[in-house]
Amino acid sequence: MPWESHKLNDGSEIPGIAFGTWKLGQGEGPTNRIGQAVSLGFTHVDTAQLYRNETEAGNAIRASGLAREDIFLTTKYWGTNGLDIPTSIRNSLEYLGMSYVDLYLIHSPRLAVPDIPTAWKEMEQIKAEGLAKSIGVSNFTANDLAILLKSAKVKPAVDQVLLHPYVYADQRPLLEYAAQHQIVIEAYSALTPITHLRGGPLDAPLAAISKRLGATADQVLLAWTKAKGTVVITMSSKITRLEGYLEAGNLTLTEEDMKTIEVAGAQGRPLVPAHIWKRVLGEPSFKHILSNTQ
Repeated sequence: MPWESHKLNDGSEIPGIAFGTWKLGQGEGPTNRIGQAVSLGFTHVDTAQLYRNETEAGNAIRASGLAREDIFLTTKYWGTNGLDIPTSIRNSLEYLGMSYVDLYLIHSPRLAVPDIPTAWKEMEQIKAEGLAKSIGVSNFTANDLAILLKSAKVKPAVDQVLLHPYVYADQRPLLEYAAQHQIVIEAYSALTPITHLRGGPLDAPLAAISKRLGATADQVLLAWTKAKGTVVITMSSKITRLEGYLEAGNLTLTEEDMKTIEVAGAQGRPLVPAHIWKRVLGEPSFKHILSNTQ
């Protein structure tokens, strides 16, 4: 596969691209979309307690006919209905119809109650019990990771965060800190510059690079994100787009391409109403990112 797996700091491997289920909702439609992605070659499915479609993800994986070990499955703790981490993972496994997940994440640092060290100790116990092969976090800043690492017996394997060229300058310190501690970054919403923020400085360079490479703008953005050493999480209901996302793993950008994209991204996203930007970010846990990009 063109999207190479990444070695995690606990010895496991994670596929380089994942099909995300955020915003898919519930019911037969999400089940079919997840199943479609798996049938096309996505072997990593990313869901969450918050998304309320863990049952659909489990159903799609079973219907695929693939062996459990051939699918990498991620879900996340949100504390729905005030449930704690040990209870939530067991509920998630019941919804998924699985005995374990490959990766379990704390969805946001604000959910680490009463504090990050205490919550992480519960995560370590989940790993010790075999309920999750790997454990990690989502939307944690470098400072959040530093607090966690001070008392951790097991390092987080990943930090899943918002990443695209318009926020790269803000997120770069986090990427560097994570790399120092062998924590893999998972990038979501990589296509935001063309799905929600058209009309900005990135439009022209993306168009020029795409034309030169005979690729699409979304493929170029995915290739840029991959080149940052991250695992990419994306989704679409269209077969042609999903096929294009997989093919983007073969795309190689030059150093000049990378620099051009980053310089354009550093000029700032196009001006859009705050309520639209909040919808792009999607969750209240992203307030720290919103404040840094206004």
